[in-house]
Amino acid sequence: MKWWSKFLYQVWYGSGRLGVLLIPLSGLYSFVRLARNLLYDFRILKENHFPVPVIVVGNITAGGTGKTPLVIALSNELQNRGYRPGVVSRGYGASGPYPARVDPASDPKKVGDEAVLTARRTGVPVIVDPDRVNAVATLLKSQMIDVVLSDDGLQHRRLGRYLEVAVLDGEREFGNGRLIPAGPLRDPVTRLKAVDLVVRNGGSPQSDEFAMTCLLGDAVNILSGERRKLGSFSDSEVVAVAGVGNPGRFFRSLRSAGLQIETHVFTDHHPYTDTDLGEYSDRAVLMTEKDALKCEKIAGKDWWWVDLCVELESEFTGKIIGALEEYQSDEY
Repeated sequence: MKWWSKFLYQVWYGSGRLGVLLIPLSGLYSFVRLARNLLYDFRILKENHFPVPVIVVGNITAGGTGKTPLVIALSNELQNRGYRPGVVSRGYGASGPYPARVDPASDPKKVGDEAVLTARRTGVPVIVDPDRVNAVATLLKSQMIDVVLSDDGLQHRRLGRYLEVAVLDGEREFGNGRLIPAGPLRDPVTRLKAVDLVVRNGGSPQSDEFAMTCLLGDAVNILSGERRKLGSFSDSEVVAVAGVGNPGRFFRSLRSAGLQIETHVFTDHHPYTDTDLGEYSDRAVLMTEKDALKCEKIAGKDWWWVDLCVELESEFTGKIIGALEEYQSDEY
């Protein structure tokens, strides 16, 4: 993990006292955020709406909270209910050009790791573009889509939306409670009162929140596709690698499964090379599926990604479906 990432993590979630030096910058961020929102509130800046409902799945903190797993689970649930969803993403870490259509064989370096993961896990059309309005327009031009899911974009007011879903990290929550860069907050905590649904990833949900449970499943060999029970790795120490928003959650889950692990943390969306993990080419390595996407060309024979099983409350999915049915009835 890069030094600046470690520093910010300590400031945001630890006892980093140097964070007070960043408070003036947080004040500047707050001013810019407020001014921009006022421009949208008074319709000086335009929100762009589309002829299908757009559901934004975002968060109010910087870093990973579980947005992409929720988008994947929701995409599959909507397909099971007869809907034709499509997904848009800014493609964090992507090199373009944009807009980019994503399929299971797309290069994560060009379109972003989370977009490829979504395409592989769902089979739905996925478009990447930092301009999410253009992404949705591109998606609707050539695909029969009746609902759009935006992976992130809660703060992207230019993209009009029918529903907002905020995902919280049930372990880290809001850190020190300060706005970026002195804290992890993109928006004040009061922003949650304005969204339609709040999902807590881990921990105990509050009365107005819905639970999202992420459980580790089988290990899948990166090269062969062989599946093994995770417990089969408990006989000896394995190398555990994570370049995700909350690597500690992954490591704790592996330990809870009875595994002895040697941990290695990388920055979220890290583009792996031979030099990063070359010394472990002959050892058993476990990583997330998002990491494995970028290790397919450098993987050793005993390298595995761990399946992630997401469970959503039926009441949550029921509210999503109910809102979509209401949208359709209003249209007619």
